[in-house]
Amino acid sequence: MPRIDELRLIARVARMYYEQDMRQSGIAKQLGLSQATVSRLLNRSREEGIIRISVNLPNGVYTELEENLVKKFGLRDVIVVDSLDNNEKLIQRDLGTAAAYYLESAIRPNEVIGISSWSATLVALVDALHSVPRKPGVKVVQILGGVGNPAAESYAIHLTSRMAQLVNGEAVYLPVSGVLTTEAARDILAADEVALKAIRLFDHVTTALVGIGAVEPSPLLAESGNIFAPQELDLLRQEKAVGDILLRYFDHDGNLSKTGLEKRVISMSLEQLSKVSRAIGVAGGSRKYAAILGALRGHWINILVTDHFTADRLANE
Repeated sequence: MPRIDELRLIARVARMYYEQDMRQSGIAKQLGLSQATVSRLLNRSREEGIIRISVNLPNGVYTELEENLVKKFGLRDVIVVDSLDNNEKLIQRDLGTAAAYYLESAIRPNEVIGISSWSATLVALVDALHSVPRKPGVKVVQILGGVGNPAAESYAIHLTSRMAQLVNGEAVYLPVSGVLTTEAARDILAADEVALKAIRLFDHVTTALVGIGAVEPSPLLAESGNIFAPQELDLLRQEKAVGDILLRYFDHDGNLSKTGLEKRVISMSLEQLSKVSRAIGVAGGSRKYAAILGALRGHWINILVTDHFTADRLANE
Protein backbone atom coordinates (compact mmCIF):
# COMPACT_ATOMS: atom_id res chain seq x y z
CA MET A 1 0.00 0.00 0.00
CA PRO A 2 1.61 3.32 -1.02
CA ARG A 3 2.33 5.83 1.69
CA ILE A 4 0.02 8.87 1.87
CA ASP A 5 2.77 11.25 0.68
CA GLU A 6 3.34 9.07 -2.40
CA LEU A 7 -0.39 9.04 -3.16
CA ARG A 8 -0.43 12.80 -2.75
CA LEU A 9 2.36 13.15 -5.35
CA ILE A 10 0.63 10.73 -7.73
CA ALA A 11 -2.62 12.71 -7.43
CA ARG A 12 -0.77 16.02 -7.93
CA VAL A 13 0.88 14.79 -11.13
CA ALA A 14 -2.41 13.33 -12.41
CA ARG A 15 -4.29 16.63 -11.86
CA MET A 16 -1.58 18.63 -13.61
CA TYR A 17 -1.59 16.28 -16.60
CA TYR A 18 -5.30 15.47 -17.03
CA GLU A 19 -7.03 18.57 -15.64
CA GLN A 20 -4.52 21.34 -16.34
CA ASP A 21 -3.36 19.91 -19.70
CA MET A 22 0.31 20.27 -18.82
CA ARG A 23 2.95 18.35 -20.75
CA GLN A 24 4.97 15.72 -18.94
CA SER A 25 8.13 17.76 -19.51
CA GLY A 26 6.49 20.82 -17.88
CA ILE A 27 5.34 18.79 -14.88
CA ALA A 28 8.83 17.35 -14.48
CA LYS A 29 10.40 20.81 -14.56
CA GLN A 30 7.91 22.35 -12.10
CA LEU A 31 8.11 19.51 -9.57
CA GLY A 32 11.83 18.80 -9.98
CA LEU A 33 11.28 15.26 -11.23
CA SER A 34 12.59 13.36 -14.23
CA GLN A 35 10.21 12.88 -17.14
CA ALA A 36 10.50 9.10 -16.67
CA THR A 37 9.28 9.50 -13.07
CA VAL A 38 6.32 11.59 -14.22
CA SER A 39 5.39 8.89 -16.75
CA ARG A 40 5.66 6.21 -14.05
CA LEU A 41 3.48 8.21 -11.65
CA LEU A 42 0.81 8.66 -14.35
CA ASN A 43 0.75 4.89 -14.84
CA ARG A 44 0.43 4.48 -11.08
CA SER A 45 -2.52 6.89 -11.04
CA ARG A 46 -4.50 4.40 -13.13
CA GLU A 47 -3.32 1.42 -11.08
CA GLU A 48 -4.41 3.10 -7.84
CA GLY A 49 -7.79 4.09 -9.27
CA ILE A 50 -7.07 7.82 -8.97
CA ILE A 51 -7.62 8.18 -12.72
CA ARG A 52 -10.30 6.18 -14.48
CA ILE A 53 -10.48 6.56 -18.25
CA SER A 54 -13.70 5.82 -20.12
CA VAL A 55 -14.77 6.46 -23.70
CA ASN A 56 -18.27 7.81 -24.22
CA LEU A 57 -19.32 6.86 -27.73
CA PRO A 58 -21.52 9.31 -29.65
CA ASN A 59 -24.87 8.12 -30.96
CA GLY A 60 -24.47 6.31 -34.26
CA VAL A 61 -20.94 5.07 -33.48
CA TYR A 62 -20.56 1.30 -33.01
CA THR A 63 -16.93 0.82 -31.97
CA GLU A 64 -17.58 -2.14 -29.66
CA LEU A 65 -19.65 -3.91 -32.32
CA GLU A 66 -16.89 -3.30 -34.89
CA GLU A 67 -14.26 -4.75 -32.54
CA ASN A 68 -16.44 -7.81 -31.87
CA LEU A 69 -16.80 -8.51 -35.60
CA VAL A 70 -13.07 -8.04 -36.22
CA LYS A 71 -12.33 -10.65 -33.58
CA LYS A 72 -15.14 -13.03 -34.55
CA PHE A 73 -14.29 -13.22 -38.26
CA GLY A 74 -10.56 -12.53 -38.15
CA LEU A 75 -10.83 -9.27 -40.07
CA ARG A 76 -8.43 -6.39 -40.42
CA ASP A 77 -11.15 -3.79 -39.83
CA VAL A 78 -14.92 -3.30 -39.79
CA ILE A 79 -16.85 -0.08 -40.35
CA VAL A 80 -20.41 -0.21 -39.04
CA VAL A 81 -22.57 2.56 -40.46
CA ASP A 82 -25.59 4.05 -38.77
CA SER A 83 -28.60 3.91 -41.05
CA LEU A 84 -32.01 5.30 -40.18
CA ASP A 85 -33.94 2.60 -41.97
CA ASN A 86 -33.35 -0.96 -43.18
CA ASN A 87 -33.94 0.27 -46.73
CA GLU A 88 -31.57 -1.01 -49.42
CA LYS A 89 -31.20 2.26 -51.34
CA LEU A 90 -30.62 4.31 -48.19
CA ILE A 91 -28.12 1.74 -46.94
CA GLN A 92 -26.25 1.85 -50.26
CA ARG A 93 -25.94 5.62 -49.98
CA ASP A 94 -24.77 5.52 -46.35
CA LEU A 95 -22.27 2.72 -46.97
CA GLY A 96 -20.87 4.51 -50.00
CA THR A 97 -20.31 7.68 -47.99
CA ALA A 98 -18.56 5.83 -45.15
CA ALA A 99 -16.37 3.79 -47.51
CA ALA A 100 -15.39 6.97 -49.41
CA TYR A 101 -14.22 8.62 -46.17
CA TYR A 102 -12.19 5.52 -45.29
CA LEU A 103 -10.58 5.40 -48.72
CA GLU A 104 -9.66 9.09 -48.67
CA SER A 105 -7.48 8.52 -45.60
CA ALA A 106 -6.07 5.17 -46.73
CA ILE A 107 -4.51 5.92 -50.14
CA ARG A 108 -0.71 5.74 -50.22
CA PRO A 109 1.90 6.38 -52.95
CA ASN A 110 2.09 3.63 -55.61
CA GLU A 111 -1.32 2.32 -54.57
CA VAL A 112 -3.04 0.00 -57.06
CA ILE A 113 -6.77 0.31 -56.40
CA GLY A 114 -8.97 -2.40 -57.87
CA ILE A 115 -12.65 -1.59 -58.29
CA SER A 116 -15.51 -3.86 -59.31
CA SER A 117 -18.21 -2.99 -61.84
CA TRP A 118 -21.99 -3.26 -61.53
CA SER A 119 -22.28 -2.29 -57.85
CA ALA A 120 -24.72 0.45 -56.87
CA THR A 121 -22.92 0.75 -53.51
CA LEU A 122 -19.61 1.43 -55.25
CA VAL A 123 -21.30 3.99 -57.47
CA ALA A 124 -22.45 5.69 -54.24
CA LEU A 125 -18.86 5.48 -52.95
CA VAL A 126 -17.42 7.24 -56.00
CA ASP A 127 -20.19 9.86 -55.92
CA ALA A 128 -19.30 10.64 -52.27
CA LEU A 129 -15.52 10.62 -52.77
CA HIS A 130 -13.63 13.90 -52.44
CA SER A 131 -10.51 14.73 -54.40
CA VAL A 132 -7.42 13.57 -52.50
CA PRO A 133 -3.93 15.12 -52.62
CA ARG A 134 -1.81 13.80 -55.47
CA LYS A 135 0.39 10.84 -54.58
CA PRO A 136 2.86 9.35 -57.06
CA GLY A 137 2.28 6.08 -58.89
CA VAL A 138 -1.41 5.56 -58.10
CA LYS A 139 -3.41 3.36 -60.49
CA VAL A 140 -7.12 2.49 -60.54
CA VAL A 141 -7.81 -0.80 -62.30
CA GLN A 142 -11.16 -2.33 -63.21
CA ILE A 143 -11.24 -5.89 -61.82
CA LEU A 144 -14.50 -7.12 -63.37
CA GLY A 145 -15.38 -6.98 -67.05
CA GLY A 146 -17.32 -3.85 -67.85
CA VAL A 147 -18.78 -4.33 -71.31
CA GLY A 148 -22.49 -5.11 -71.49
CA ASN A 149 -25.75 -3.34 -72.12
CA PRO A 150 -24.80 0.11 -73.52
CA ALA A 151 -27.21 1.86 -71.13
CA ALA A 152 -25.52 0.28 -68.10
CA GLU A 153 -21.97 0.16 -69.43
CA SER A 154 -21.46 3.80 -68.47
CA TYR A 155 -21.52 2.75 -64.81
CA ALA A 156 -18.32 0.72 -65.20
CA ILE A 157 -16.58 3.53 -67.08
CA HIS A 158 -17.82 6.08 -64.54
CA LEU A 159 -16.56 4.05 -61.58
CA THR A 160 -13.04 3.63 -62.92
CA SER A 161 -12.50 6.97 -64.64
CA ARG A 162 -14.11 9.12 -61.94
CA MET A 163 -12.20 7.40 -59.15
CA ALA A 164 -8.93 7.75 -61.05
CA GLN A 165 -9.66 11.45 -61.51
CA LEU A 166 -10.42 11.98 -57.80
CA VAL A 167 -7.31 10.15 -56.58
CA ASN A 168 -5.12 11.72 -59.28
CA GLY A 169 -4.23 8.29 -60.64
CA GLU A 170 -4.08 6.40 -63.92
CA ALA A 171 -7.23 4.55 -65.01
CA VAL A 172 -6.77 1.02 -66.38
CA TYR A 173 -9.93 -0.41 -67.95
CA LEU A 174 -11.04 -3.99 -68.53
CA PRO A 175 -13.02 -3.49 -71.78
CA VAL A 176 -14.56 -6.96 -72.03
CA SER A 177 -17.79 -8.58 -70.85
CA GLY A 178 -17.94 -9.89 -67.32
CA VAL A 179 -19.66 -13.09 -68.46
CA LEU A 180 -18.99 -14.82 -71.78
CA THR A 181 -21.17 -17.40 -73.49
CA THR A 182 -18.45 -20.08 -73.52
CA GLU A 183 -15.15 -20.83 -71.84
CA ALA A 184 -13.40 -20.62 -75.23
CA ALA A 185 -14.77 -17.11 -75.81
CA ARG A 186 -13.59 -16.13 -72.37
CA ASP A 187 -10.07 -17.39 -73.08
CA ILE A 188 -9.86 -15.50 -76.38
CA LEU A 189 -10.95 -12.17 -74.89
CA ALA A 190 -8.83 -12.60 -71.76
CA ALA A 191 -5.78 -13.05 -74.00
CA ASP A 192 -6.40 -9.77 -75.81
CA GLU A 193 -3.58 -7.30 -75.18
CA VAL A 194 -5.96 -4.51 -74.07
CA ALA A 195 -7.60 -6.79 -71.49
CA LEU A 196 -4.22 -8.14 -70.38
CA LYS A 197 -3.09 -4.67 -69.38
CA ALA A 198 -5.68 -4.78 -66.58
CA ILE A 199 -5.46 -8.53 -65.86
CA ARG A 200 -1.70 -8.34 -65.29
CA LEU A 201 -2.33 -5.81 -62.52
CA PHE A 202 -4.66 -8.11 -60.55
CA ASP A 203 -1.76 -9.64 -58.60
CA HIS A 204 -0.46 -6.16 -57.75
CA VAL A 205 -3.67 -4.67 -56.36
CA THR A 206 -3.08 -3.22 -52.89
CA THR A 207 -6.64 -2.02 -52.16
CA ALA A 208 -9.70 -3.71 -53.67
CA LEU A 209 -13.24 -2.33 -53.53
CA VAL A 210 -15.94 -4.92 -54.15
CA GLY A 211 -19.65 -5.33 -53.69
CA ILE A 212 -21.13 -8.54 -52.30
CA GLY A 213 -24.12 -9.82 -54.25
CA ALA A 214 -26.95 -12.24 -53.57
CA VAL A 215 -27.62 -15.02 -56.09
CA GLU A 216 -30.63 -13.07 -57.29
CA PRO A 217 -28.95 -10.28 -59.30
CA SER A 218 -29.36 -6.64 -58.33
CA PRO A 219 -31.25 -4.34 -60.74
CA LEU A 220 -27.97 -2.75 -61.87
CA LEU A 221 -26.32 -6.10 -62.59
CA ALA A 222 -29.45 -7.38 -64.36
CA GLU A 223 -29.53 -4.29 -66.58
CA SER A 224 -25.84 -4.67 -67.42
CA GLY A 225 -26.29 -7.97 -69.23
CA ASN A 226 -23.43 -9.46 -67.18
CA ILE A 227 -25.53 -12.17 -65.59
CA PHE A 228 -26.10 -15.88 -65.96
CA ALA A 229 -29.29 -17.27 -67.50
CA PRO A 230 -32.16 -18.25 -65.14
CA GLN A 231 -31.39 -21.95 -65.50
CA GLU A 232 -27.74 -21.27 -64.62
CA LEU A 233 -28.79 -19.36 -61.52
CA ASP A 234 -30.96 -22.36 -60.61
CA LEU A 235 -27.84 -24.53 -60.93
CA LEU A 236 -26.00 -22.25 -58.53
CA ARG A 237 -28.85 -22.50 -56.03
CA GLN A 238 -28.80 -26.30 -56.33
CA GLU A 239 -25.11 -26.12 -55.40
CA LYS A 240 -26.11 -24.10 -52.30
CA ALA A 241 -24.59 -20.84 -53.54
CA VAL A 242 -25.67 -17.85 -51.45
CA GLY A 243 -23.81 -14.98 -53.09
CA ASP A 244 -20.94 -13.71 -55.16
CA ILE A 245 -18.03 -11.32 -55.29
CA LEU A 246 -16.82 -10.38 -58.78
CA LEU A 247 -19.31 -12.95 -60.18
CA ARG A 248 -17.44 -15.69 -58.31
CA TYR A 249 -20.10 -17.59 -56.33
CA PHE A 250 -19.75 -19.26 -52.92
CA ASP A 251 -21.89 -21.14 -50.41
CA HIS A 252 -22.94 -20.41 -46.82
CA ASP A 253 -19.50 -21.41 -45.52
CA GLY A 254 -17.63 -19.41 -48.14
CA ASN A 255 -16.63 -22.40 -50.27
CA LEU A 256 -16.44 -21.64 -53.99
CA SER A 257 -19.24 -23.06 -56.13
CA LYS A 258 -17.59 -25.22 -58.79
CA THR A 259 -20.26 -25.42 -61.47
CA GLY A 260 -18.10 -24.56 -64.49
CA LEU A 261 -19.81 -21.17 -64.79
CA GLU A 262 -16.80 -19.53 -63.17
CA LYS A 263 -14.73 -20.47 -66.24
CA ARG A 264 -16.78 -18.02 -68.31
CA VAL A 265 -16.10 -15.01 -66.06
CA ILE A 266 -13.42 -12.35 -66.64
CA SER A 267 -12.57 -10.85 -63.28
CA MET A 268 -10.05 -11.03 -60.47
CA SER A 269 -10.32 -14.44 -58.79
CA LEU A 270 -11.29 -14.70 -55.13
CA GLU A 271 -7.94 -16.36 -54.43
CA GLN A 272 -6.26 -13.20 -55.73
CA LEU A 273 -8.67 -11.00 -53.77
CA SER A 274 -7.94 -12.83 -50.51
CA LYS A 275 -4.24 -11.88 -50.85
CA VAL A 276 -4.90 -8.15 -51.26
CA SER A 277 -3.66 -6.04 -48.34
CA ARG A 278 -6.98 -4.19 -48.06
CA ALA A 279 -9.80 -6.24 -49.59
CA ILE A 280 -12.82 -4.06 -48.79
CA GLY A 281 -16.32 -5.48 -49.11
CA VAL A 282 -19.01 -2.79 -49.13
CA ALA A 283 -22.47 -4.32 -48.67
CA GLY A 284 -25.49 -4.33 -46.40
CA GLY A 285 -29.21 -4.93 -46.15
CA SER A 286 -31.23 -8.02 -45.32
CA ARG A 287 -31.29 -9.27 -48.94
CA LYS A 288 -27.52 -9.69 -48.88
CA TYR A 289 -27.09 -11.04 -45.36
CA ALA A 290 -26.39 -14.67 -46.33
CA ALA A 291 -23.93 -13.53 -49.00
CA ILE A 292 -22.06 -11.26 -46.56
CA LEU A 293 -21.85 -14.04 -43.99
CA GLY A 294 -20.53 -16.48 -46.62
CA ALA A 295 -17.91 -13.96 -47.78
CA LEU A 296 -16.69 -13.51 -44.20
CA ARG A 297 -16.57 -17.24 -43.52
CA GLY A 298 -14.60 -17.75 -46.73
CA HIS A 299 -12.15 -14.99 -45.71
CA TRP A 300 -12.48 -13.49 -49.18
CA ILE A 301 -12.38 -9.95 -47.75
CA ASN A 302 -10.55 -8.54 -44.74
CA ILE A 303 -12.37 -5.22 -44.32
CA LEU A 304 -16.17 -4.97 -44.15
CA VAL A 305 -18.27 -1.83 -44.49
CA THR A 306 -21.86 -2.59 -43.53
CA ASP A 307 -24.93 -1.21 -41.78
CA HIS A 308 -25.67 -1.70 -38.09
CA PHE A 309 -28.73 -3.92 -38.76
CA THR A 310 -26.53 -6.41 -40.63
CA ALA A 311 -23.68 -6.02 -38.15
CA ASP A 312 -25.97 -6.92 -35.23
CA ARG A 313 -27.10 -10.08 -37.02
CA LEU A 314 -23.52 -11.06 -37.80
CA ALA A 315 -22.46 -10.55 -34.19
CA ASN A 316 -25.29 -12.81 -32.99
CA GLU A 317 -24.81 -15.47 -35.68
